[in-house]
Parts: sequence; C-alpha cells; structure tokens
Amino acid sequence: MFTGIVEELGTVVSRSDDRLRLSATTVLEDIEMGASIAVSGTCLTVVGWGDDWWEADVVDETWARTCLGSLSAGDAVNLERPVRLADRLGGHLVQGHVDSVGIIESAAPDLRISLPVELLRYIVHKGSVTVDGVSLTVASVHDNGFSVAVIPHTAEVTTLGRKGPGDPVNIELDVVAKYVESLLEGHR
Repeated sequence: MFTGIVEELGTVVSRSDDRLRLSATTVLEDIEMGASIAVSGTCLTVVGWGDDWWEADVVDETWARTCLGSLSAGDAVNLERPVRLADRLGGHLVQGHVDSVGIIESAAPDLRISLPVELLRYIVHKGSVTVDGVSLTVASVHDNGFSVAVIPHTAEVTTLGRKGPGDPVNIELDVVAKYVESLLEGHR
C-alpha cells in the first residue's frame, strides 16, 4: 500500500522484454529483495540492486496495461516506497494497481486528463485519484475525463510538471469507491 506522495524522481537506466532498471537514491535506503516500489504508480518488486540502481521484472500484462511500456532509457519516473503502519498518510490509500492509462489533454498546473468513459463513475469532484503515482484531488469532472490542480511543488518534484498534451499517464482510481460499488452490486 502506498500514499501517492512521491519520494523521488528516478531515471530509467535500461529496459528489456522482462526487466526494468532504474537509477535512484532515496528508495534504496532500506531496500531488500522482494520489496515493493511504486514506479509512476505501478507496484513493482525489487529483484536486484546496486549502489545507485535497482531492477524489477516486468511481465507482458504490466507493459500492456500501464504506460511503463512507453518508457525509454533516460525517462524520469516517480518513485515511492510502501507506507509503514507508523507513517503519516499524506495522500490517500494507493495500491499501485493501475486501472487505466489516461492521456493528458492540457498540462499542469491545470492538468486535464481523458479517461475511458466507463471509468468516470469512480471520479468524483473533490475525490482522490492517482496520476502516475501522485495522489491528487479531482478539481472537476468532464464528459471524457477529469481535471486536477497541480501545485508548483508537485510539478517540480514529480513527472507531472514535465508532461504535456498527448502524453500517457497511469491512472489508479480510488479503491474505496471500487469496494463500495462491489459491495452494493452484491445486494442487487
């Protein structure tokens, strides 16, 4: 479980058909084999590391369902280690399970993202959404997506300040909304 508060920007060192190598420093401080790290909102498992890098195996399903498949060497990614029970929850509950890839329609600070229409039922005004691993509050809902306000600090310390129209972003919907819907459907 993550919070959506990005700890550092990492960089793609290399990628192959089944492995991603990333440069990092902060997320390496207490790294161990099998640990989870969110990469632009996608939970990956540590399978190797060195002084300034770490690696994860990536399966075809993950390449296809996230925007990680569009990464190349040198690309920046948002990194976050899992929350500990003693930590503050500064964002919201984030699983690192990407629901869809959205497309940026307009860049930060007034970030507007298009999303498949069938997922808009999970997007509510002033609700939480995760964009490339960043916990954000929905500012408005549109016919084909939503908008969030990105403060200058968030734009500076995450990839959201570097992305523009046409760029893909990983979207994780609020897990609480998905559970509520599932529970209510069970009573119909």
